[in-house]
Amino acid sequence: MKILNAEQIRNLDRYTIENEPISSLDLMERASAAFVSWFCNQYVNTRPVCIFCGKGNNGGDGLAIARLLSQRSYDVQVAIVEYTDKSSEDFQANLVRLQDQLTPVYMESISDFPTNSPQVVCIDALLGSGLSRPVDGLLAEVISKMNALPNRVVSVDIASGLYTDKSNAKEDVIVQPDFTVTFQLPKFSFLFPQNASFTGEWHVVDIGLNQQFIDEAPSPYFYTDRRTAELLVKPRNKFSHKGTYGHALLLAGSFGKMGAAVLSGKACLRSGVGLLTMHAPLCGYDIIQISIPEAMVSADEAQHHISKLPELSSYSAVGIGPGVGQEGEIAHVLERLLEEVRIPLIIDADALNILSSNRELLDKLPENTILTPHPKEFQRLAGDSENEFDRLELGREFAAKHKVIICLKGANTAVILPNGEVHFNSTGNPGMATGGTGDVLTGIILSLLAQKYKPYEAAIFGVYQHGLAGDKAAANRGQSALIASDVVESLGW
Repeated sequence: MKILNAEQIRNLDRYTIENEPISSLDLMERASAAFVSWFCNQYVNTRPVCIFCGKGNNGGDGLAIARLLSQRSYDVQVAIVEYTDKSSEDFQANLVRLQDQLTPVYMESISDFPTNSPQVVCIDALLGSGLSRPVDGLLAEVISKMNALPNRVVSVDIASGLYTDKSNAKEDVIVQPDFTVTFQLPKFSFLFPQNASFTGEWHVVDIGLNQQFIDEAPSPYFYTDRRTAELLVKPRNKFSHKGTYGHALLLAGSFGKMGAAVLSGKACLRSGVGLLTMHAPLCGYDIIQISIPEAMVSADEAQHHISKLPELSSYSAVGIGPGVGQEGEIAHVLERLLEEVRIPLIIDADALNILSSNRELLDKLPENTILTPHPKEFQRLAGDSENEFDRLELGREFAAKHKVIICLKGANTAVILPNGEVHFNSTGNPGMATGGTGDVLTGIILSLLAQKYKPYEAAIFGVYQHGLAGDKAAANRGQSALIASDVVESLGW
């Protein structure tokens, strides 16, 4: 699913109006009906509703929503904030349509703010996606008061005060909704952790905007949903054998950190690889043989840390990092690996920290190497950034400079490609914020690389399936009880 900027969204609306053809008022009606359909599935009509409307097209949506909810027997109150003398044509048209059913309250000062019981659901239809400057004056007062209420809040398309394409300042006044119901496509700003309180749980509703325009619109940003992920699956041939699905080599583990190796190895096998060999220090030999009987073990001569790079010629992909530590000869092993590897490579965990400490190694990274840092590891690799929007741009610059693929882990993990594309992930949950889940991701992606998925496919699809397995595990265990082993056991597609 493509993500467009605010200007492209306006152009998409305009193109749909001109080429469907449909009037802007009827398109607004269609969007409002889609919102109402979602709302009625979420809240029964015994819950009263108060809709806060601005005087632009987002406010016009709010007026249409008020009329449609009233027709479905909801007790609806409308509050129009008089922050300007101007109003859009479609706002005025929907105000006329509403007059036979409801009489709005006009808020000329904050003292006019309606008094509602906590049972009332507030709908934010103050400002839309075209916002270009911070909210101030009466609108800011209304938003601040709304945020102080105990009531449930649902934003129409985007929370009022939130920018679509760029970072807000920390002091900006923004609605903090429980839900955002957005039209046709997710907004870029929804995908950053810094905006979590300004999006709540967000949902996309289809309003029939022109698909050809969306397909042809240039954008480096994408959202990996179920449909996108399913297109990446490679079906299995009836007459295939274990050699068909590759032989992965995983360099993992050190004294006290063999659990990371085990988790990564199990995830690799659960993700469909034909054969897996794990290269580990001697202290891990028995652990791996007992914990993962399906894996072969290449035992290093050193007792506590990996000290040698095994021969690579028999493998189809290699991964390094989970639990390897940073002591002993592991930095030298990584350097030799970067010099000799001719097969797809994924680097994670301690191996990333070694790269950060030995920056000359960055120039030796093979093209399309996959790096899977969490935010702190990425900061060590690429430097500081003022906010998450700047961090993403830093990631795009880093990926382009070194011709690597970065899986920047977190909510909506961003897979950053060397060509500048960013694929945000749609799966996963806060229960996955626990030790070992990153090692699981490394194993999944390594398995896909060994099965001849292209590196960008392995990264995008691996991140999606990792999050999906986490969602399945959370459904069975709950988020608080979820551990990395649950994610491994929930893998499967």
